[in-house]
Amino acid sequence: MDKVNIAQKFTLFQDHWNPKIVGEVNDSYIKLVKLKGEFVWHHHEHEDELFLVTKGKLLIKLRDRDIWLNEGEFVVIPKGVEHLPIAQEEVHVVLIEPQSTLNTGNLRNERTVANLERI
Repeated sequence: MDKVNIAQKFTLFQDHWNPKIVGEVNDSYIKLVKLKGEFVWHHHEHEDELFLVTKGKLLIKLRDRDIWLNEGEFVVIPKGVEHLPIAQEEVHVVLIEPQSTLNTGNLRNERTVANLERI
Protein backbone atom coordinates (compact mmCIF):
# COMPACT_ATOMS: atom_id res chain seq x y z
CA MET A 1 0.00 0.00 0.00
CA ASP A 2 2.08 2.88 -1.37
CA LYS A 3 0.99 6.28 -2.59
CA VAL A 4 1.33 7.07 -6.29
CA ASN A 5 2.45 10.44 -7.62
CA ILE A 6 0.65 10.73 -10.95
CA ALA A 7 2.77 13.61 -12.27
CA GLN A 8 5.97 11.71 -11.48
CA LYS A 9 4.66 8.55 -13.18
CA PHE A 10 3.93 10.53 -16.36
CA THR A 11 7.65 11.45 -16.53
CA LEU A 12 8.57 7.75 -16.87
CA PHE A 13 7.32 7.36 -20.45
CA GLN A 14 7.03 9.36 -23.66
CA ASP A 15 5.03 7.12 -26.01
CA HIS A 16 1.45 7.87 -27.03
CA TRP A 17 -1.62 5.61 -27.02
CA ASN A 18 0.19 2.99 -24.88
CA PRO A 19 -1.51 2.76 -21.45
CA LYS A 20 0.57 1.92 -18.37
CA ILE A 21 -0.83 0.28 -15.24
CA VAL A 22 -0.17 2.26 -12.05
CA GLY A 23 -2.65 0.60 -9.70
CA GLU A 24 -5.56 -1.74 -9.19
CA VAL A 25 -8.86 -1.39 -7.37
CA ASN A 26 -11.11 -4.42 -7.14
CA ASP A 27 -11.29 -5.81 -10.69
CA SER A 28 -10.20 -2.58 -12.40
CA TYR A 29 -6.88 -1.12 -13.45
CA ILE A 30 -5.85 2.48 -12.97
CA LYS A 31 -3.88 3.38 -16.08
CA LEU A 32 -1.95 6.39 -17.28
CA VAL A 33 -1.70 7.22 -20.97
CA LYS A 34 -0.36 10.06 -23.07
CA LEU A 35 -2.46 10.84 -26.13
CA LYS A 36 -1.58 12.84 -29.22
CA GLY A 37 -3.32 12.81 -32.57
CA GLU A 38 -6.35 10.76 -33.52
CA PHE A 39 -7.06 7.22 -32.30
CA VAL A 40 -9.61 4.87 -33.96
CA TRP A 41 -13.37 4.55 -33.73
CA HIS A 42 -14.08 1.68 -31.34
CA HIS A 43 -16.31 0.49 -28.53
CA HIS A 44 -16.00 -1.84 -25.57
CA GLU A 45 -18.62 -4.56 -25.63
CA HIS A 46 -18.60 -5.32 -21.89
CA GLU A 47 -16.71 -2.51 -20.14
CA ASP A 48 -17.38 1.08 -19.13
CA GLU A 49 -14.36 3.37 -19.44
CA LEU A 50 -13.48 6.45 -17.37
CA PHE A 51 -11.28 9.16 -18.95
CA LEU A 52 -9.86 11.77 -16.49
CA VAL A 53 -7.73 14.52 -18.04
CA THR A 54 -4.86 15.70 -15.84
CA LYS A 55 -3.02 17.76 -18.48
CA GLY A 56 -4.21 19.25 -21.76
CA LYS A 57 -7.55 19.07 -23.56
CA LEU A 58 -9.17 15.94 -25.01
CA LEU A 59 -11.92 15.61 -27.57
CA ILE A 60 -13.99 12.44 -27.48
CA LYS A 61 -16.18 12.14 -30.54
CA LEU A 62 -19.37 10.13 -30.29
CA ARG A 63 -21.57 9.35 -33.27
CA ASP A 64 -24.16 11.91 -32.11
CA ARG A 65 -22.04 14.59 -30.37
CA ASP A 66 -18.62 15.72 -29.20
CA ILE A 67 -17.36 15.85 -25.60
CA TRP A 68 -14.48 18.19 -24.73
CA LEU A 69 -12.57 17.42 -21.54
CA ASN A 70 -10.33 20.00 -19.88
CA GLU A 71 -7.85 19.42 -17.08
CA GLY A 72 -9.63 18.07 -14.00
CA GLU A 73 -12.65 16.82 -15.95
CA PHE A 74 -13.72 13.26 -16.66
CA VAL A 75 -16.35 11.31 -18.55
CA VAL A 76 -17.50 7.72 -18.33
CA ILE A 77 -18.08 6.13 -21.72
CA PRO A 78 -20.65 3.35 -21.20
CA LYS A 79 -20.05 -0.10 -22.64
CA GLY A 80 -21.17 -0.43 -26.23
CA VAL A 81 -20.85 3.29 -27.06
CA GLU A 82 -18.64 3.90 -30.09
CA HIS A 83 -16.10 6.68 -29.49
CA LEU A 84 -13.04 8.31 -31.02
CA PRO A 85 -10.49 10.09 -28.77
CA ILE A 86 -8.58 12.98 -30.40
CA ALA A 87 -5.79 15.04 -28.85
CA GLN A 88 -4.60 18.01 -30.91
CA GLU A 89 -1.69 18.49 -28.47
CA GLU A 90 -0.31 15.98 -25.98
CA VAL A 91 -2.83 15.11 -23.27
CA HIS A 92 -2.25 13.17 -20.05
CA VAL A 93 -5.15 10.90 -19.09
CA VAL A 94 -5.97 8.62 -16.18
CA LEU A 95 -8.10 5.66 -17.24
CA ILE A 96 -10.10 3.54 -14.82
CA GLU A 97 -11.51 0.45 -16.42
CA PRO A 98 -11.97 -3.29 -15.88
CA GLN A 99 -8.84 -5.39 -16.25
CA SER A 100 -10.37 -7.07 -19.32
CA THR A 101 -10.52 -3.77 -21.26
CA LEU A 102 -8.47 -3.77 -24.47
CA ASN A 103 -7.43 -0.26 -25.56
CA THR A 104 -8.86 -0.74 -29.06
CA GLY A 105 -12.03 -2.41 -27.76
CA ASN A 106 -13.75 -4.39 -30.48
CA LEU A 107 -10.86 -3.89 -32.94
CA ARG A 108 -7.46 -5.51 -33.16
CA ASN A 109 -4.89 -3.59 -35.18
CA GLU A 110 -1.40 -2.10 -34.98
CA ARG A 111 -2.51 0.17 -32.10
CA THR A 112 -3.75 -2.68 -29.93
CA VAL A 113 -1.75 -3.06 -26.71
CA ALA A 114 -2.55 -6.51 -25.34
CA ASN A 115 0.19 -6.69 -22.68
CA LEU A 116 0.29 -3.59 -20.52
CA GLU A 117 3.42 -2.42 -18.76
CA ARG A 118 3.31 -1.65 -15.02
CA ILE A 119 5.15 1.42 -13.87
